[in-house]
Amino acid sequence: MPAARDAPAAEYPPPRTGWRRLMMDTRPLRHLPFRRLWSSTAVTAVGSQLTAVAVPKQVYDITGSSAWVGYASFAGLIPLVLFALWGGAIADTVDRRKLLLVSNTGIAVTSLLFWVQAATGAESVLVLMVLLASQQAFFGINQTTRSASIARLVPLEELPAANALMSTVGSTGMVFGPLLAGALIPVIGLPELYMIDAVGLCAALWAVWRLPALPPLTRAGTGEAGDTAAPRRAGWREVAAGFRYITASRVLLLSFVADIVAMVFGMPRALFPQLAATTYAPWGEGLALGLLFAAIPIGAVAGGLFSGTFSRARRHGVMVIAAVVAWGVAVVGSGLSSSLWWAVGFLMAGGVADMVSMVFRGAILQSVATDDMRGRMQGVFTVVVAGGPRVADLVHGMAGAALGTRTAVTAGGLLVIVTMLTLAVAMPELRRYRA
Repeated sequence: MPAARDAPAAEYPPPRTGWRRLMMDTRPLRHLPFRRLWSSTAVTAVGSQLTAVAVPKQVYDITGSSAWVGYASFAGLIPLVLFALWGGAIADTVDRRKLLLVSNTGIAVTSLLFWVQAATGAESVLVLMVLLASQQAFFGINQTTRSASIARLVPLEELPAANALMSTVGSTGMVFGPLLAGALIPVIGLPELYMIDAVGLCAALWAVWRLPALPPLTRAGTGEAGDTAAPRRAGWREVAAGFRYITASRVLLLSFVADIVAMVFGMPRALFPQLAATTYAPWGEGLALGLLFAAIPIGAVAGGLFSGTFSRARRHGVMVIAAVVAWGVAVVGSGLSSSLWWAVGFLMAGGVADMVSMVFRGAILQSVATDDMRGRMQGVFTVVVAGGPRVADLVHGMAGAALGTRTAVTAGGLLVIVTMLTLAVAMPELRRYRA
């Protein structure tokens, strides 16, 4: 049992009152191990986005082809999916702190290799794709293990607040990282951008090193507490067992389905370039494109900053359903908007709803799943979060070509609302779930 849960009552200040209750719930940061995990995430949130911008920029500079940028992105998706699933199985069998150290080191080394190839002028798309695939493999393991560790570092009632803190720093990186990259590339160049990320990752490694040991709490395959866990191989049989575990729990299954519904039907980012070039061209294509892409992350950051308004809710299932429906309403509003500012406002509201959904889906996963299954559940969670928007890009791209952009966006939002409400009525397990 982590020390954070055994902290004496004297360490806890009285509950916040008045307007302060509306602000981000920072109670989890009082627990030193979680604070170290959170700080390592905060340090790398912006840096990882620098590399996320630098790689496609370098690929385009070498090839002059957007198609190759897409191929490179796909090269990173496959190892992310595979190693997130496999990494989840590993995280259920070993000390998660050690696995975080290994995966963090792997990410840092690949960032250094990105710097080497850029500094030496290699100009090889193949090298870039291999490095990106390697980095995404390590990221899949790291992200899965990091998320699976949260429930060991904070009390159960603080899981929503802890997830809000982690999601907020990630969303902040998605907003400011690309902006910083765009400003720095003309000034310092691509090699130095990779180096900044590598230095940040090395600093984060120190915070991970200071975490307590996080060995398995249960004997393999029993779900029962034990002093030591029996040896167990983390193979694909264990991954398959994780999927069977999900299907056996309606609450877990519906929490995953809720995110798939929201992202596949309702994530319209593939249509943003065309919307910027056509519908919102009077505001300036560049401005429109930047605002459309930034709106959802900005909303997510705002949702995190004011997460005190929802993080103490106990009816987690109802919060997920309400958030997904609110996301659908926001997408419908953006699709119906002929004004750029209204569209951006609706997308920002959607970002808030997405933050709420992510916080409570994560809390459900971490509280319902036993510790010996959390790694595998987080692996599936990572795959759904990473893969859903990419499937949505394909779906919305085809729908936009067939129906028109605004119609496709509006129809997608309506599908989210109808599907989520139908699931909530037909399968009451999720709406009845309480923490």
